[in-house]
Amino acid sequence: MDIIISNSSDEPIYLQLANQVKEQIVKGELVESQSLPSIRNLAKGLKISVITTKRAYDELEKEGFIVTVAGKGSYVATINKELFRETKIKMIEEIMTEAVDSAKLVGLTLEELQEIIKIIYEG
Repeated sequence: MDIIISNSSDEPIYLQLANQVKEQIVKGELVESQSLPSIRNLAKGLKISVITTKRAYDELEKEGFIVTVAGKGSYVATINKELFRETKIKMIEEIMTEAVDSAKLVGLTLEELQEIIKIIYEG
């Protein structure tokens, strides 16, 4: 599990951690039923508070991305297909927003951008 915490980010550390774990689950880098590091081990490895790590795990569990079994640890949950789709769509929207902003910056028209997307999609 590759996690990079930025102290200069405006995003709270627990959210950085939770969002990166979510992203790895959605991308298939972490798979269903895969064991996650213990809260203590992850906190130690990332040099962050156990409380911060616990908050991230709690957030992930609340959103259905992980399950915690008392005395055994936390695992990647069976992904709800609708949740998975919504999460993927959100990621695509973020990437597309960045692409649209870049296109506007260089003066591409909507039609030119749509043509590029069509070529890539049909690629």
